[in-house]
Amino acid sequence: MLFNALRLLGHCVWRDGWRMHEQLRRCEQPGEAPKSNKAPKSKKAPKSKKGGTVSEKKKKLSKIERLKQQQEEEEKRMQEEEEARLKAEQEAAERFERQQIEKRKWEALVEKDLQRRTDELEELYLLEKCFPEAEKWRKEVRVLSKWDHYIECYGTPDPSVAPEMNTFISLWKEKRNEDINAVMKESKLVLNLIEKLELILLDTPPHELTDEQVAQYQGSILELRELLHFKFNEATETLLKEASSLGDTDSGNMETIIKDENITLYIWANLKKNPKYKKIKFGDTQVGFEIPKALATSDIAFRIFHTNYDHFSPLPVIQRPEKPTTIETIIEDSAEKETPKEEAVPEAGAEEATENRELVTSSVTTTEIRTEEASVNFTKSTTSLKEEAEAKKEETETKPLKPESISVGPMATLPEKSIPDAITEAVIDEDVVDLRGFTPLGGIYHLNILQLPPQCKQVKGWTIVELISGGLQAFMYPPDIADDVSETENPYPPIEVMIEINKNVVFFEKPMVARWDSEGKGWRTDGFVSLYYNMKERIVSFSVESVYPITLIQDNHIHMPYESWELRPLCLNEAVLNITTTFTDIDIQIKDNQCMLAAVELGDDYELSHLLGKWMTITSLIIAMKQTGFNIFPSEYSHVYVAVNNKDPLVEMKAYRQMALLASAFSFSWSKWNKQSGPEKVVFKASELLQKEYVEDNEWSLYMFNGERAQKLKINELSEAFSEELEDDTEFHSTLYHMIKDFTSEDALQKIRHSNYLFIDAVCKLLLSTRVLTYS
Repeated sequence: MLFNALRLLGHCVWRDGWRMHEQLRRCEQPGEAPKSNKAPKSKKAPKSKKGGTVSEKKKKLSKIERLKQQQEEEEKRMQEEEEARLKAEQEAAERFERQQIEKRKWEALVEKDLQRRTDELEELYLLEKCFPEAEKWRKEVRVLSKWDHYIECYGTPDPSVAPEMNTFISLWKEKRNEDINAVMKESKLVLNLIEKLELILLDTPPHELTDEQVAQYQGSILELRELLHFKFNEATETLLKEASSLGDTDSGNMETIIKDENITLYIWANLKKNPKYKKIKFGDTQVGFEIPKALATSDIAFRIFHTNYDHFSPLPVIQRPEKPTTIETIIEDSAEKETPKEEAVPEAGAEEATENRELVTSSVTTTEIRTEEASVNFTKSTTSLKEEAEAKKEETETKPLKPESISVGPMATLPEKSIPDAITEAVIDEDVVDLRGFTPLGGIYHLNILQLPPQCKQVKGWTIVELISGGLQAFMYPPDIADDVSETENPYPPIEVMIEINKNVVFFEKPMVARWDSEGKGWRTDGFVSLYYNMKERIVSFSVESVYPITLIQDNHIHMPYESWELRPLCLNEAVLNITTTFTDIDIQIKDNQCMLAAVELGDDYELSHLLGKWMTITSLIIAMKQTGFNIFPSEYSHVYVAVNNKDPLVEMKAYRQMALLASAFSFSWSKWNKQSGPEKVVFKASELLQKEYVEDNEWSLYMFNGERAQKLKINELSEAFSEELEDDTEFHSTLYHMIKDFTSEDALQKIRHSNYLFIDAVCKLLLSTRVLTYS
């Protein structure tokens, strides 16, 4: 083909040359160009204004010269085209040669990776046995705690034992006329029992709980909630019966504050019915109210009962396995799927089957990984997951995986429902608070207008009290308005209420105020008049036409997505996870199997002694941080409310597990390229950190991981564009652990080998709970 092109080009050159030769020959023949005998007259060049002359114009080229010039230009153009063609052919050949070299190099790397893949996956399989060991340890702790409770005879019921709980509830119901101090003392025990039951439901792997047990624990929680509120009402009635003896010397009315770490009770009894006292402020606090004249002259008491707990919002749904599949069946199915791979699979005897069972149930907090997929992932020691990942890719994107048999802690789940389903099920009424996107914070303010009970009378050393049936009665306000009431004037104006936000909770934005709808069993934001916020003084005031339980609502996802994150080792079996959000900077320290909130950037106007510097389990820490306002833990519906960096849940989970194995010696951090790597890959920075406190910017390296292949990238954070090109003189591995191990010093390897399995499990739990690779 090239030869034909050259022949055609030569023919064209010969033809053009022949034509030009003929034209020159004709021009040289006599008569073609008549010559004149007269010499041309010379003309003087015109002078310029400054006395100079303008240069003579060039004579026009003759036809022969013009043709010669065209021929020279054509020959030059042809020569340049030929040189360009030869250069392009040379560059193409060189590029092809480079591609062949790179292809051979890549094939060599692939071949090398395949040769050591079995050994790497077997080693990783052995290392990840720390996760079932940690789950086994937690199970033993649960059993031992029940035994310790039994033999030490604390005198308190075991919340997991139904007969003991029923006996406790029945005995407390039978007690009558308890004063407020006795109820407050007993309430501490009740709240402790409720907390234990909630932890059992959150901490125990779902496959270890039967439906009957879940129903029993949730039923006990609801019954304890109801009984506790009933007892506080009884204690309030007992207190109001003695209101006349507790009257203020100035106003003659009773005004008192009763407080402990769980509740604060503000009570005002209108003994004198003087309309002069309509605006009440309790002591040195910013809590108070202003009632209309109709109430100021009535026989009433006004109560603001603030609880630091929320016993109105519904209990969280406990995910249950959809299929009655046993762990043994799952492992057998997984083994059958792996048989055609013809790769070395560890022999599974009775002992190893038990380990596999524990491995399946160990490492993710209510994680969003389907039982089958999780078990395949944990029991595979030598087989690639690529085929399965591709087969499940579409399903993963449209229907996120569900938690079934894996449990590590609360709210650490990958999305359970797809976005369309969640939006379809969203609350239609815009005044109803969607508890998947918002949450009550700072406790509940119970507002009550009560009928003042008959007062005690002292007669000859006897205390006489008129007993009325029905207990504490609510005062109806506003009453049913008669037909003859003037439409222009409302005789029952709204009640103004002022509440003070506790310093042990943090609102990063102006909160919503919501009231409890007893009929709809939910929180609503309507029914408020003249809302006023003073966030500096931590005061919220509003007017209501009637009284309800009131709470403050904050966005669950106010801290999401995160701006950055970094997991940094401190010493052996100790690390700190730093998460920077739009509003604050949070440090969570991990030591062995416990965590604590080590530092948070806030002002001095908060009292967080109940949380800062307190070691606790990860589950307890998550609950405490969310109740304080530091919600950095995505829920199963968070992907609906946050613009997330979608990642394959299986890849994400595997990355967290292997990062945890290296957490004693390596620091990990976020990368801006993670967003551009696609859902099947995760990209992050990593660097060995032993002696120094922080990693310098130029010491970070970028790694990419897709679940079955890890590689070190040539780009850095300052590169102009994302590229998957390998770093020079590097290889790729089947696991992230072995990829990073290539750049690990001997001292760092010693630390990694001596890491405690409880510490590794705790790091993995925390990463799964925060999901930093998706929500940053």
